[in-house]
Amino acid sequence: MKYPKELIDEVEKRSEGMKLEGLNKGAGPIHPALMIVGEAPGRNEIQTQVPFNGDSGKELMKSLASIGLRREDVYITSAVRSRPYSIKKVFSKKENKEVIKYPNRKPTKKEILAHAPFFDYEIKKVQPKLIVAVGNTALERLLGPGYKISEEHGKVISNTPILQLNQNKDGYEWSNEKYTIFPQYHPAAVFYNRKLAEDIARDWQVIGPYLKEKNYE
Repeated sequence: MKYPKELIDEVEKRSEGMKLEGLNKGAGPIHPALMIVGEAPGRNEIQTQVPFNGDSGKELMKSLASIGLRREDVYITSAVRSRPYSIKKVFSKKENKEVIKYPNRKPTKKEILAHAPFFDYEIKKVQPKLIVAVGNTALERLLGPGYKISEEHGKVISNTPILQLNQNKDGYEWSNEKYTIFPQYHPAAVFYNRKLAEDIARDWQVIGPYLKEKNYE
């Protein structure tokens, strides 16, 4: 999606001083079968400019294929559109000295709020009725801190408003528009806990009936 220059300028100003790298825009059709919301792009996404690229993207594509969808059928975005990074000093055996690394990390609440204009803009443009929130960051951005993937995964949260920037742009308020939310584990979760693979596969099948209802099958 092409973001207006004034929107990019606004988010850059809101993000000043934060350890964020680059800009990876959301991608996909308007009025898609689903909108998928993740946490933030990693280094690979910033380099390729493709959301959910790499290993986690491959896992996501498997899940989409299991319900008859392709990347081209869905809109993919995230709560933060730049890469959050940390600065760490580590000893490199290869170089035999201490080096500085800039690994990916989870975005902070301030960074998520700073990037809220991007997400709100995409919601208004894409107008999704069905939203898949992968991971806690995405779910909390949509519904607030009272929701956790470990408790909500595989459920359907229907006819619900979502959080959007308030008029002062310093916090959130509930939207007038209502949506159906599908909380799911992040695709990368299987890399840390292979036991979640069955849960993830089963949870994605919950979406099938809703796709049929919306004639997206």
